[in-house]
Amino acid sequence: MTPLPAHATAPRRLRWSALLLAVFLAACAVPEWQKAGTPRADIERAMGAPTLTVMLPEGGERLVYSRQPAGQQVYHLDFDARQRLVRVEQVLTLEHFHALRNGVDTRAAVRRTFGPPALVEKVARFNGDIWTYRFRDNGEPRQAHVHIDPAGVVQRVMFTDERLNDNDPFH
Repeated sequence: MTPLPAHATAPRRLRWSALLLAVFLAACAVPEWQKAGTPRADIERAMGAPTLTVMLPEGGERLVYSRQPAGQQVYHLDFDARQRLVRVEQVLTLEHFHALRNGVDTRAAVRRTFGPPALVEKVARFNGDIWTYRFRDNGEPRQAHVHIDPAGVVQRVMFTDERLNDNDPFH
């Protein structure tokens, strides 16, 4: 087999270099690594457009970055009125789901906190939507099922373990 001339392999090397650069730049845009005081424009340039934006008291804003449906994290990046990063928090946690108030919190509040769910479904025993979020609890894959009635009010939150490999006979 005759080796390719150098000019024929240059585009391949360029594609690989571009791919490696993209992977490296994406690794730099990890929400937890963002530094307090960073301007919002710099964060958005590094991380891309947020899943949604929420207004905060005193003129600040929250950028919500969701990794749903495949991922298990939703990050809040809070900015002050000067558009400087104040804090970063991963909110797909058991504690945040337990903080939901049955009969009080609304569909809009759930969306502002957790972003869009990984799955929306209905079941025969509940009149309304069930929003499912994938998350980790002590390293174990879990699902939170937020039951929202037709009026848009949270009625209950249930948790299940998430089976990741249905072909494993021992799980």
